Amino acid sequence: MSYWTLSITLIFVVLPLLLSKTLNLGLERDTVIATLRSIVQLLAVGYILKFVFDSGSLVYIFLMVTLMIVAATHNAQKKGAAIKGIIWKVAITLVFVEVLTQSVLLGFGITPPTAQYIISISGMVIGNSMVLSILFLNRFTAEVESHQDETELVLSLGGTPKQAIHSQLMHSIKASMIPTIESQKTVGLVQLPGMMSGQIIAGADPIQAVQFQLLIMFLLLTTAAVTSVLLGFLSYPTLFNQRMQLLKS
Repeated sequence: MSYWTLSITLIFVVLPLLLSKTLNLGLERDTVIATLRSIVQLLAVGYILKFVFDSGSLVYIFLMVTLMIVAATHNAQKKGAAIKGIIWKVAITLVFVEVLTQSVLLGFGITPPTAQYIISISGMVIGNSMVLSILFLNRFTAEVESHQDETELVLSLGGTPKQAIHSQLMHSIKASMIPTIESQKTVGLVQLPGMMSGQIIAGADPIQAVQFQLLIMFLLLTTAAVTSVLLGFLSYPTLFNQRMQLLKS
């Protein structure tokens, strides 16, 4: 695809702008900013990845993955500002998920230890973990706030913080995992996933494309479960003080 061909695709940006203007949605500025940022960021990343892939240096691979984790942590922690030390809890969760998934992939020889595979798969895993963190934190903070009276009642009756917050924690973990599970139920019927479609467009054998897509889907399922559970159990203790009292938000 040439840059001229790519510029024609801006038609798909003009249409939302026109609809927003016509319906007075007020989304024109955000749409333009999002479009410009996506162009600049993706082109920059494209050139950086080309350099990293050509060099094959493990140092550059490590720096790229670290940059992904830092950016994802910064974005996700905003939803849990009321939770003490949330930035480190999110960072620990993202690092653990990345180490876990890459250990399995590289340890069992499922994927080769090259920049193309490590960075590409890490981007999908970390990005999905970031979204799951945001979903969990958004739901968890809302659950804690709306069930504050019930939590304090359990505490007043001698319950532990874990018992008092258990219901809200489990509901939040479940709610954040549901989108991943539901999307996998309709894969191949309602949608052709991005990695599979990209490989097919690039000329890969459809069966091989399906195999790689299944790999990513299984990875994302683990990512959803581990992210929600680990972040949840790291977060809930800091909602209580040393006297086992719920801290006011």
